Amino acid sequence: MLTIETLRAYGANVNEGLTRCLNNEAFYLRLVKMSAMDKNFDRLNEALDAGDRQAAFEAAHALKGAIGNLALTPILEPVSALTELLRHENDEDPTPYRDRINAQKAALNALIDG
Repeated sequence: MLTIETLRAYGANVNEGLTRCLNNEAFYLRLVKMSAMDKNFDRLNEALDAGDRQAAFEAAHALKGAIGNLALTPILEPVSALTELLRHENDEDPTPYRDRINAQKAALNALIDG
């Protein structure tokens, strides 16, 4: 079950996220649940699979904003790193970042479904 405490244990900066939601816990938790369903996760994976680094950048950048506003640090860190890698058109393999993003999204989904 998703609670403030489970998000804190997950590694989210709950205090920062709550501040952005005017300390409304129900609103914050609803936004966290919605963020886990963000279609940009699928778009990111599809773009990376297709080798479309521009589309991958756009999806990662959108996720960075949404996830960052909720202070979901475990997903935010690899999303931010991937965004910068793609922004600078670095030839580095994005797979390790994608793997971390997908693993952290799965962990968040487990909290939500739990």
